[in-house]
Amino acid sequence: MSGGDKLDFEIRPNPAPVAAADRAALLANPGFGRIFTDHMVTVRYAEGKGWYDARVEARAPIPMDPASAVLHYAQEIFEGLKAYTTADGGVSMFRPDANARRFNLSADRMSMPALPEAAFLDSLRELVTIDRDWIPTDADGSLYLRPFMYASEVFLGVRPAREYLYLVIASPVGAYFSGGIKPVTVWVSPDYTRAAPGGTGAAKCGGNYAASLAAQAEAIEAGCDQVVFLDAVEQKYVDELGGMNIFFVLDDGTLVTPPLTGTILPGITRESVITLAREAGHEVVERPISFDEWRSGAESGRIREAFACGTAAVITPIGTARFPAGEFTIGGGDSGDITMSLRRQLVDIQRGSIPDTHGWIHKIL
Repeated sequence: MSGGDKLDFEIRPNPAPVAAADRAALLANPGFGRIFTDHMVTVRYAEGKGWYDARVEARAPIPMDPASAVLHYAQEIFEGLKAYTTADGGVSMFRPDANARRFNLSADRMSMPALPEAAFLDSLRELVTIDRDWIPTDADGSLYLRPFMYASEVFLGVRPAREYLYLVIASPVGAYFSGGIKPVTVWVSPDYTRAAPGGTGAAKCGGNYAASLAAQAEAIEAGCDQVVFLDAVEQKYVDELGGMNIFFVLDDGTLVTPPLTGTILPGITRESVITLAREAGHEVVERPISFDEWRSGAESGRIREAFACGTAAVITPIGTARFPAGEFTIGGGDSGDITMSLRRQLVDIQRGSIPDTHGWIHKIL
């Protein structure tokens, strides 16, 4: 079997899955990204052959040659999305088609082969179906899905690889930030930048996150939950957090978010927030916003709320921004009415508690 938009997945059930009692104990407090389900998806690619050997099989270590191209030239991309139990007892995913499109945009930027969107969606559906019992049923729980692809060809040479491995693994998760939804404190990095014009900022590749780790460590040392990056050219304008997009809510209800100019990941949650906010009657403006404008706006009351958004955390209010010379609070450090209203609406759509009028929900079971 090779090529085409549809792949036939060979199902090889794990012969030794986690026992039901042990699985229940793990799901009682899954944390985030600490435990994994019984199975994984693997699909191979070879130049001239296309995609082939699609499997759902027992999750296991991946054999890798020391000369595998990814270890030397970092051709690697990934996505992140969730499967939820819904109000009617079913299982659904939120906008996986958007993840499929972004996955291929990342692949194009990293000179990797496109994976047919139908194959991407089928790979998620197959894994969720076989590992359904791993989906937490509590209000904050979901099954986090991690599709990724890397250059598996064994060679040393600076060129795009000719062989790739695509995989999907799954992890039952609870709330991204421990302690529930509360305003977080962010560190505005004075020294590090995330991405520059012409770079890989708009691609979801591992190198972007590796580059953010030193700044995130700096944030934690300063007593903060997350880092905020400024632009790489002038180090003046807010770009995004280490793994999330950012919004500001003005005193007239307008939402402002940095524009997508190639240095910021085009977040699917970001796009969804823009849609919901406009439908609720809020003006949404995509424009550069400087750190000085943020600070002065928070101090004057012009900026009433700020929040970060992404697949893992959904929407998280920002209460305090800290920087080397001091700190300031946004809206008195509270969560903010508009922030929490948007979060509730988005979560209710994801959970099937309110009608999905956008076609965002993909039912699996």
